[in-house]
Amino acid sequence: MQKFKGLYIGIVAILVAGVLLAVLLMRHNPILISATQLQNMLETALPEVATIKGEYLYFTLNHQEYKIAKSGVDLRELGQKIPLEIEVEMNLWQNLTEIVIILAVVFIVLLFFTAFKQTQAQRTQPTKSQNRTQDSYINTAKSLANDTFALHHIQPIASNVTFADVAGINEAKSELEEIIDYLKSPKKYQDFGVKLPKGVLLVGVPGVGKTLIAKALAGEAQVPFFYQSGASFVQIYVGMGAKKVHDLFTKAKLNAPSIIFIDEIDAVGKARGGMRNDEREATLNQLLTEMDGFEDSSGVIVIGATNNMESLDEALLRSGRFDRRIFVELPNLQERVKILKVHTRDKQCDFDFEEIAKLCVGFSGAALAVLINEAALCAIKRNAKAITKEDILGVRDKVMLGVRKKLSFSDTEKEILAYYQAAKAFSAYTLEVAFEKITLMSDGLKYADKEFLSKNTMESQIKIHLSGIAALELLYQERYSHAKEDLNAAKAIARKMVESYGMGEYLLGREEDVLKILEDCKNDRFAFFKNYRGILEKIKEALLVDEKLEYQAVGAMIHDAL
Repeated sequence: MQKFKGLYIGIVAILVAGVLLAVLLMRHNPILISATQLQNMLETALPEVATIKGEYLYFTLNHQEYKIAKSGVDLRELGQKIPLEIEVEMNLWQNLTEIVIILAVVFIVLLFFTAFKQTQAQRTQPTKSQNRTQDSYINTAKSLANDTFALHHIQPIASNVTFADVAGINEAKSELEEIIDYLKSPKKYQDFGVKLPKGVLLVGVPGVGKTLIAKALAGEAQVPFFYQSGASFVQIYVGMGAKKVHDLFTKAKLNAPSIIFIDEIDAVGKARGGMRNDEREATLNQLLTEMDGFEDSSGVIVIGATNNMESLDEALLRSGRFDRRIFVELPNLQERVKILKVHTRDKQCDFDFEEIAKLCVGFSGAALAVLINEAALCAIKRNAKAITKEDILGVRDKVMLGVRKKLSFSDTEKEILAYYQAAKAFSAYTLEVAFEKITLMSDGLKYADKEFLSKNTMESQIKIHLSGIAALELLYQERYSHAKEDLNAAKAIARKMVESYGMGEYLLGREEDVLKILEDCKNDRFAFFKNYRGILEKIKEALLVDEKLEYQAVGAMIHDAL
């Protein structure tokens, strides 16, 4: 009898576990539906009553019980159609009951295997394969317990940030206004047959306010906001990242209209291939599938943020996914003034905002926020009642430590930069290469996509990239290190002309052909600026004052001088 004691305990444990599982499965378990599904169901039939319990609205239709997230329903409008009842329920107690039942099942399963193991030990020594099988069963039971509550850990954030709290994003704001209107009044667009972009990609250097823009979008639209970082999807075990993506999108659909914001999306959305990573590829594939699987009227907008769009997988950027891209640039002079005013609203200040903004060329919005905070700390240390210009100057270098050489410039450096960018704008306009605007920090050039490119067109592109180098050689008889990116771009175009398109001196090009194209283009620009030095000077002065020039403004200055 003692010999089979462990076996009897195991049989009893299995019976108890079966009863507990039956109780759990027979529990009240309505079907989850989205706001869109509810709207479609109510067009055909109306339930007699709907009950509000905690975060969900419950109703019975055609002998089947359903539930929907309360935040995804206009209760006032629904109450005009269906009587609503409010029932106080102990959600915490029910969740605890479910947890106790599941843990009891896991415990009983473990008890069974322990008893079974003891019985087997009395007969013979277990093999390694048997041990592995038992461990597998135990891990499966634990995984089931974790999966049951996965959705409960994903909760939306109620954003109280609006565009009034975010300065210097006028261009991004105009791009997002129609999305805000769609989230507020989706039926207006659905009735008109309009489909909004499923994904919006915010591209910009760190600190320009991509996350803040997403929060402001959610705050303006007053919808649930689900935040995740790209790195949070990267898991050790294959399939876990994909499951997390699925859970996130499921929760967002249940709370539609809503916003999913994935920060640093390049962590999970890098181009496939190269060094294989099955887990990352599975996660990316799940993300692609979820974005394609949206209902047209689901009301879920996905916003991604990255500072490295070139590394993203092409499938993620194709039409129907992240098909709207908003480039968030470093703030110009007037935008920096507005940002400084936002961050000093609750502080006493005694300085000229425009003067300080001119001293902070290249500062991002985040850097300006830190600058004001550090200056306030400096004012406190010297027992002052207001932040002064001296406080700003005292901490400016400290804030930009490690980045100053790249982003914060002296007057001489700003003049060199202004000449450099003015030369590129001058060349682009005269060579009929369109651009939106030019700033001290970037040229804003975007070449039109063409199936066929002529030799003359490609040479014009090279001339633009070498314009800054030629202008500085003319004015300063010197070359500078910041021309690295333009020089590399010019070399890439010249090499493609020679090696891929046979546009060199010989059909099968040589390295000498690449050098000849580059030298000819640079000499052409050198001679050009020598003849029109006055116009170049005029564009440079305007750029130093405003730090940004539109295409039309550059054209007007050129035509006035000719």
